[in-house]
Amino acid sequence: MALDRQRIVAEAVALLDAEGFDGVTMRRLAARLGVQSPTLYWHLPNKAALVTAVADAILDQEFAGMSPPEPDHHWRDWLSNLAERLRRALLAHPDGARVVSAAQLSDTMAAISELAMSTLVAGGVPLRRARVIVLTVERFTVGHVLEEQAPRPDAEALKDFDMAAFTGRHPTVVAAITDYFQPGRTVDDLFRDCLEVVIAGAAVTAGVTS
Repeated sequence: MALDRQRIVAEAVALLDAEGFDGVTMRRLAARLGVQSPTLYWHLPNKAALVTAVADAILDQEFAGMSPPEPDHHWRDWLSNLAERLRRALLAHPDGARVVSAAQLSDTMAAISELAMSTLVAGGVPLRRARVIVLTVERFTVGHVLEEQAPRPDAEALKDFDMAAFTGRHPTVVAAITDYFQPGRTVDDLFRDCLEVVIAGAAVTAGVTS
């Protein structure tokens, strides 16, 4: 099979799935493709370009088709749905949020922002305010997924952890976590609840009341 940019990026996504962000190196990618590392530079000039290409590929899987909301669909609800799609795209791959946050001039991320901002402007939101709202929602979503995908404490780290002492020092934190995660409530609910606060707060702070 001929080596082209599309094949290189597809293999880089597979490498990401297998080894995470830190495992995506030009040397390992070249080895998977059965070529020497310099060969890759004919198609992608550096590691930064590779990361951006992988970010676009990840986002394109969810955002191959984008469209503004229907006339009766309020922009806040539409933007909330967009953020959920962005989270889904990032969670579909290990370290997806790290890849997208490290990307430089991602064309797909720019297209998402373009559609979101133009949608808000069409809904009567001033351009500067639309940018603030969209940027806030995008950064919240990527940051939320960065935390979701961060490594969890292993057994060794938890070996000497004293939960009773921790609860004594932080009773409200523990009570709030316990209260929130009642049976049937998941991290998806947490994201949606936080997102609702972010969008409402961003709109109010930006002076948008409708």
